[in-house]
Amino acid sequence: MKQRIALISLVVPDYASGLEFYVGKLGFGLIEDTKLSDTKRWVIVAPIGAVETRILLARADGEAQEAAIGNQTGGRVFLFLATDDFDRDYAKYQDAGIEFLEAPRDEPYGKVVVFRDPFGNKWDLIEFV
Repeated sequence: MKQRIALISLVVPDYASGLEFYVGKLGFGLIEDTKLSDTKRWVIVAPIGAVETRILLARADGEAQEAAIGNQTGGRVFLFLATDDFDRDYAKYQDAGIEFLEAPRDEPYGKVVVFRDPFGNKWDLIEFV
């Protein structure tokens, strides 16, 4: 048996702002954008070159989902963006106006920095050793 995590659902206030950040600022690729109804779309984004896990941008539907935007993990780092060149991507994201919550640091597992998307989700940008 072979399994993999194909998608992670990330609740956003609306599709446009999700695409603006993930595709426009982080440089992710838009994999799919299919209209399912007048209010719902199937919007998948992923880092360029990603072949396994991708992100499904899910527009919040109702008060409970709206309340969860940016806090799907109770304030912990939610997603880990691995890179093959930390310094290149850190500089690129600084130029794009990404909000970093700390200075880059070296850990036993690699070089890492925490950033936040405009919705409040915390991410690690990490180059593993």
